[in-house]
Amino acid sequence: MASQAGAVSLNQKQKFMDVYTVLKSELVKDTLFEWTDDSRQWVERMLDYNVPGGKLNRGLAVIDSYNLLQEGRDLTEDELFLASVLGWCVEWFQAYFLVHDDIMDNSTTRRGQPCWYKLPKVGMIAVNDGVILRNHIPRILKKYFRDKPYYVNLLDVFNEIEFLTASGQMIDLVTTLQGEKDLSKYTLDLYRRIVLFKTSYYSFYLPVACALLMAGEKLEDHDLVKDALIKMGEYFQIQDDYLDCYGAPETIGKIGTDIEDFKCSWMVVKAVEKCNEGQRKILYENYGMENHASVAKVKALYNDLDLKGVFEEYESSVYKKLTATIEAHSSPAVQAVLKSFLSKIYKREK
Repeated sequence: MASQAGAVSLNQKQKFMDVYTVLKSELVKDTLFEWTDDSRQWVERMLDYNVPGGKLNRGLAVIDSYNLLQEGRDLTEDELFLASVLGWCVEWFQAYFLVHDDIMDNSTTRRGQPCWYKLPKVGMIAVNDGVILRNHIPRILKKYFRDKPYYVNLLDVFNEIEFLTASGQMIDLVTTLQGEKDLSKYTLDLYRRIVLFKTSYYSFYLPVACALLMAGEKLEDHDLVKDALIKMGEYFQIQDDYLDCYGAPETIGKIGTDIEDFKCSWMVVKAVEKCNEGQRKILYENYGMENHASVAKVKALYNDLDLKGVFEEYESSVYKKLTATIEAHSSPAVQAVLKSFLSKIYKREK
């Protein structure tokens, strides 16, 4: 998530991958544990399968944000390495949540390949693998940041955001308990809580929080930054929900299934909010049904309610508000960080 001004080059991306190789090598030789050949091979394979396979946007955003906070000064090799280490901690964090999330959702694929737990001989060992992924983070932080004045703050921010993310996941899961499909629960307030805690904190705020701490800043001095990034996270998820319905599969890389899956999507929340009694009956009878006819009826209802127009109005409004918030910040460097995030997601099509 980088603007052109602070973009991470291909060379830097390769250097980022090189740091992953270093960290993996250290973790599978961690002297705190008595390794066997089988256990070392298992962890190495598990890491390669789950950690570096995505777009790496969150991890690279740490480097980009730290770079922008330096206001054009070239980073030293040591700074670039440490920012990369923090970026990989964010990617490890993401991998930990995804491994467990796929199990809870009974998902079959992730990043174009079978979910880790779906692989032969893995199964529920993946639960423990997720715990190992999470516990790698403090091992990495201890090795590289123990002597830094912000070390405890790094530990705190990962711990607190883990709590918030897990709590958001809990709200999402208990809202859609098996056999308890109740659209009346799907309110904008509930939706915002799920998105705020399940996605916004770790996807948008955590990378920048890491960069701010490394730059010597106090997080409590940057509430405006946190609020803006969390709002961007909400906007990002609403875009995802919109694209699940209206995005071209060849562009977004998947066929949307939020309707069939009875997801607490922004689209259905707005539909419940806007529809009349007759439309509400159609929605209640067809949402969450896994057949083409029901999906078509729900999409037709979305069109009748002009949810495309509702989304476009929301997108325009939130962009103006975020831009005003960013430009009100006293630091040009912080403005640059926030603008880099916003420019990357505004009017995205995938």
